Amino acid sequence: MADSDDAPPAVHRRPPRPARGAAATQGFAARLRRRLSSGAAVAARASFAADSGDESGPGEPSSSRRRDKSGDASSAAGAGGGAVDFSAFTFRAAAPVHRKAKESPLSSDAIFKQSHAGLFNLCIVVLVAVNSRLIIENLMKYGLLIRSGFWFNATSLRDWPLLMCCLSLPVFPLGAFAVEKLAFNNLITDAAATCFHILLTIFEIVYPVLVILMCDSAVLSGFVLMFIACIVWLKLVSFAHTNHDTRKLITSGKKVDNELTTADIDNLQAPTLGTLTYFMMAPTLCYQPSYPRTPYVRKGWLVRQVILYLIFTGLQGFIIEQYINPIVVNSQHPLKGGLLNAVETVLKLSLPNVYLWLCMFYCLFHLWLNILAEILRFGDREFYKDWWNAKTIDEYWRKWNMPVHKWVVRHIYFPCMRNGISKEVAVFISFFVSAVLHELCVAVPCHILKFWAFLGIMFQIPLIILTSYLKNKFSDTMVGNMIFWFFFCIYGQPMCVLLYYHDVMNRTEKTK
Repeated sequence: MADSDDAPPAVHRRPPRPARGAAATQGFAARLRRRLSSGAAVAARASFAADSGDESGPGEPSSSRRRDKSGDASSAAGAGGGAVDFSAFTFRAAAPVHRKAKESPLSSDAIFKQSHAGLFNLCIVVLVAVNSRLIIENLMKYGLLIRSGFWFNATSLRDWPLLMCCLSLPVFPLGAFAVEKLAFNNLITDAAATCFHILLTIFEIVYPVLVILMCDSAVLSGFVLMFIACIVWLKLVSFAHTNHDTRKLITSGKKVDNELTTADIDNLQAPTLGTLTYFMMAPTLCYQPSYPRTPYVRKGWLVRQVILYLIFTGLQGFIIEQYINPIVVNSQHPLKGGLLNAVETVLKLSLPNVYLWLCMFYCLFHLWLNILAEILRFGDREFYKDWWNAKTIDEYWRKWNMPVHKWVVRHIYFPCMRNGISKEVAVFISFFVSAVLHELCVAVPCHILKFWAFLGIMFQIPLIILTSYLKNKFSDTMVGNMIFWFFFCIYGQPMCVLLYYHDVMNRTEKTK
């Protein structure tokens, strides 16, 4: 108590007054510069840039989080050092808003440097709305047109000769196998084997044509038979050509241009009945003794693909019956009516035709071929590429149907090049063979020969030249892609549908 009584009294000093005048201004500016260069101020400026839509700087966390952090930092700084928090200056009117020169988002210099996902979503919404209106309008006008006997009815029994013809087609691969066995055992010459193969391929394609022409079959049944017959024909050509080349390499010791790998050597062997059977069932048109295989069959995945296949097959029938048939039945011949009427019909038919074509592609090239590949454990499942991004017609044909493309390159294009034929002539021969097969698949079931499919395929050659020129002239653009979509989906396919329908109807009326 004595010590506390002797202690001097506490002195309460007043805090110093802030400086005034020029010295105060200089001190404020110095403190402001220090605060603006601190981490809290940088975070505040980033938050301001995010709130104002300025994306010129690096990405930062959300503005509210930054404000909290900057506020905490400023508070801590103020509490510790007694300094004034100037980070709020970033949000005041004195802070600059326009910091650098920038283009408008839709200007030519900036339009390809940003995402347009929102506009893409808008297009999807508009597409759904427009198609919903068309569906409602179609149902109100025609009602539900799909019939219970769409897939099979009493008249389908007339097509039993076509079924018998289809079941007898495996005779030709067996004949080709017998020829190869004789050739590999040196019982017939190579020239004789080639002659036998030519006769077999000719008879294989002529036989179903005669059956269809002699029977008054449905167009769909005839198309299915001709489609299968053309596939068998392509496989027979590949089987004969591949074994001919293998036989030459084995028996004559002919040298090749590059060194053979182990897989190539394994494929240089005589065919067996097992390899031929697998090849005829596999989703490929190019023969080889062995193929890459998957380790097992995914049963659950296979069931899902089969269900999707059935759904999309039914959807194709619905589109044909509900949308395409009414338009085609109520139309005029596109080459005999008025120009405006033909254009209006083609545009009206183009939309359901696009949907049908896309469903057919997904159903055949993705679902059906993958189902076959899964059942047979076929490993190479590159049945198509991104043909929808093709900038030229040539690129489309190289990506649209990979089994046919590989067959054409292997058995037509490269053999022509090796025999001294120019690239242009080799391309012409490739398209000519494709045009003949397309015409057979369409003209024979329709019992008419108008060459519309043939001319449509051959017309691809000038389109290849045009789109290649546009790609070189306007580099990095999709002008060729738009031309492809227009000629295939908007103009080409609807026009072919109308031409063949009216020609078939005219033939039917003349027959009656």
